[in-house]
Amino acid sequence: MEKSVRVSFITLGCKLNYAETSTIERQFVSLGCKVSDWRDGADIFVVNTCAVTETSERKCRSIIKKLHRISPSAWIVVTGCYARLGKERIYGIEGVKYVFASDESKKGIAARVLGDYLAGPVSPLAPEVSGDSGGFFLAYSSGEERTRAFLKVQDGCDYHCSYCTVCIARGESRNAPVSDIVSEASAIAASGVREIVLTGVNTGDFGKTTGESFLDLLKALDRVEGIDRYRISSIEPNLLTEEIVDWITSGTKFMPHFHIPLQSGSDRILKAMGRRYDADGFLRKLDYVRKAFGDFYEKRGEDGSDRVFFGIDVIVGFPGETEADFMDTYNLLSRIKPAFLHVFPYSKRPGTPAASMPGQVPEEVKNSRVERLMALSDILHADFVKANSGRREEVLFESSDKGGRMYGYTRNYIRVERPFDPDAIGRIIEAVI
Repeated sequence: MEKSVRVSFITLGCKLNYAETSTIERQFVSLGCKVSDWRDGADIFVVNTCAVTETSERKCRSIIKKLHRISPSAWIVVTGCYARLGKERIYGIEGVKYVFASDESKKGIAARVLGDYLAGPVSPLAPEVSGDSGGFFLAYSSGEERTRAFLKVQDGCDYHCSYCTVCIARGESRNAPVSDIVSEASAIAASGVREIVLTGVNTGDFGKTTGESFLDLLKALDRVEGIDRYRISSIEPNLLTEEIVDWITSGTKFMPHFHIPLQSGSDRILKAMGRRYDADGFLRKLDYVRKAFGDFYEKRGEDGSDRVFFGIDVIVGFPGETEADFMDTYNLLSRIKPAFLHVFPYSKRPGTPAASMPGQVPEEVKNSRVERLMALSDILHADFVKANSGRREEVLFESSDKGGRMYGYTRNYIRVERPFDPDAIGRIIEAVI
């Protein structure tokens, strides 16, 4: 190319989207493109979208329109969950040239789009869709702060919860072979990144398409040289088995940090949601994990209490949720004492069974319940940090220099600050919490 094509990337939504966007960005760069900040304009915009709620969809449409105003002649390429669920509405937005809806089509986004762009002359913009869900697009994010990367290990979901469109947007549960995921992890290690977060739609469901197990994957990744830490994101409680927990706590690179969806503490609501556990089973699972890690630390001669960081997803205002149901959730969370809550108000999604259920909860009630749980989350996180205060912990420091300070995270994901020291970037250093 005589002049580099400027490409800008916007990611909305989850860690999985960030991994995919970063991989698409590397594709464009390998073909000679220059990455630009979207605020400065671009020749091509790539928007990776989210559709988990109605608000997410509105945000997607808004950012696409804004990009067209910034660079009216630019090609806008749309991918992600909303590309699958909202194709018709995306088509009607001026400036959109392509809609890539499948994993298979994502593999060739850069070559296809750049080839057409350079072929010219540019025809009037007319959206073109490519593919339904299917295939598996290997992806990982470039090192966040040069220390952490998100590695996609699984996609899709077979659970069909009554409120969720992800199974429609992302298709059936699927994965690449363990060997391919290990190769991706090795590439991440070669870039100097020390920590990997395993991500997917239903991460623990790994193995459906290859006959392998999630534990097979964990054991193989644990042997990758150059990676010192792994974290597990988005694992269903029924898939975090005792066998997996026992292996992790036998002395591996996997951290005492798990992101697990609860959604509700009411058994009645859990059943209506189509979840695969009850409140008591969820509580017992977290107790098992805590005890296993507690025993691990005590064998090392350390205090084993309050070692595990649990991030918990919760939905409030599901159809039919009464104040008593909500209090079941509130009280269960108060008993479980996770370190962080990720709280969503229920969003009515077209095509889902929950959308036509009676007892739709008013918005003001949902918003009030969100606020109450967020206030609880603040208390729980402060309690978790306080319980760990004074301990000497291994901290992996990141590269940001903010007012002469830098920060890093302990094994159990507590943020620790110190004076900025460039020699500490990417190193694991003992520090007092």
